[in-house]
Amino acid sequence: MNQAKVKVFQAKSKKVLGVAITYCILIIVAFVFLFPCLWLILASFSKSGSIYSFDGFFPSEYGFDAFRSLFTDTVMYNYPKWFFNTLFIAIMSCILGTILTILTAYCMSRFRFKSRKALMKTTLVLGMFPSFMGTIAVYLMMTQFNLINQHWGLILIYSAQAPMGYMVQKGFFDTIPYSIDEAARIDGASNFIVFVKFILPMSKPILVYTALTAFTWPWSDFILPKMLLVDKNLYTVAVGLMSLGETEFSRFAAGSIFIAIPIIVLYFCLVKYMINGMAAGAVKE
Repeated sequence: MNQAKVKVFQAKSKKVLGVAITYCILIIVAFVFLFPCLWLILASFSKSGSIYSFDGFFPSEYGFDAFRSLFTDTVMYNYPKWFFNTLFIAIMSCILGTILTILTAYCMSRFRFKSRKALMKTTLVLGMFPSFMGTIAVYLMMTQFNLINQHWGLILIYSAQAPMGYMVQKGFFDTIPYSIDEAARIDGASNFIVFVKFILPMSKPILVYTALTAFTWPWSDFILPKMLLVDKNLYTVAVGLMSLGETEFSRFAAGSIFIAIPIIVLYFCLVKYMINGMAAGAVKE
């Protein structure tokens, strides 16, 4: 009897020790990722504005000058203009990209046509390569279409590349029983009616996930706006902040915080739908 109690105690001790070690590791990892964010927030309150005046890692004096100048001193660095440029590009890319991605995924999931599997394999292979490998080709195409230094050029690129990541959405549509489509068609519904009135109402999680991912990329992208936008008034926030001088680091930090706020708010508001969409879309048939 005593031996059984000893074994139970040892098992519980090992379990408690394992949980404690796991939590310690998670706390350390969380601190590693949290420290740069904390440092950036404190740097935005630097009174001097220069990174060279820091006392070690942190500013020697604190103030709100960086936030004040971010929205008032717009002669050389027009942050409000950059912010609304980025918002316009991200919203339009989100709308067009979501529509194209959902339509592509639905077609791949519901319809059977020649070269369907070959097309799916091709998109999977192409998705293994980083997008910046095609920047030269994209730039040449934009020059031919006279879309250099125009926001719509960026919007078209983001929207056109979005359907390449349709596999998660296709996996979600695969989980919806095909019998729903058949029942609707028996009642005389067309493919468009089936998609709009029956499939979309059941696809809220994947719609939210797709819209959020389609919004996040243009919101934080730097490479394409830097390559295609020349006029300073057309800059996005990412490009505009990189044009700040070395003595304007606190303004750079303040601008980075403001650009992160919309993503954080969207994430906390939509995280439930995002997780459901990712979980359902991971199922492949």
